[in-house]
Amino acid sequence: MSLIYGINPVTEAIVSGKTINKIYAQKGNKEVYQVIQKARENKIVVVEADKVKLDRMITLENEKLKNSQGIVASVTDYNYYTIDDILEEANNKKEPPFIIILDKIEDPQNLGAIVRSAECLGAHGVIIQKRNAAQVTETVEKVAAGACNYVKIARVTNITESIKYLKKQGLWIYGLDMDGASDIYNTDLSGPIGLVVGNEGSGISKLVLQNCDFIIKIPMVGHIESLNASVSAAISMYEIVRQKNLKNN
Repeated sequence: MSLIYGINPVTEAIVSGKTINKIYAQKGNKEVYQVIQKARENKIVVVEADKVKLDRMITLENEKLKNSQGIVASVTDYNYYTIDDILEEANNKKEPPFIIILDKIEDPQNLGAIVRSAECLGAHGVIIQKRNAAQVTETVEKVAAGACNYVKIARVTNITESIKYLKKQGLWIYGLDMDGASDIYNTDLSGPIGLVVGNEGSGISKLVLQNCDFIIKIPMVGHIESLNASVSAAISMYEIVRQKNLKNN
């Protein structure tokens, strides 16, 4: 079991049909009233609790007290998908596969933000690693603002082998790196695509980079050489969507 918290994430969990064991809500909090009503309409048990108790439920020992926004839900742990599930999602929508591949993204805030962008921009799924990388936790679900309920997230043992498999399925793999040979605006990104985003500090690992078909970059004009991983991913995803829309029109 795990906990998710915040008005938007809990609302999306209810709407999407995620298995919720119980919801804890702050008594007298008008902002969570509609969430409570929606929960009761879906036959979910709601327990009233003090705000401080709710905040402590989601805060680890020796950690600064988090803000639950007056609502916490106890849910089943995230049910990861497979790569084939993601490919099937694209096939069902009759769209070229659009998959985000994360190479050792460690910060749950970044993972949550990337999943949120992936959902908003129509990616069919996100691939993460089982080890040495952020997993879907309550923090990720909170940052994703409910997107984890809609985006298929696959967890794999080996990113390189997963890339090789995707290439056999007809995808072109683009690695996002500041030393890329071409920038995202001068590269054709309109086909079946896997976009690789690397670790916050070290970027894409050498072996993964070698297995990408193309290495692309976001052109920079300021003094700072690189962007946050989740920001880079969002900018690149938007460019992919922009190109797809141009091609379809």
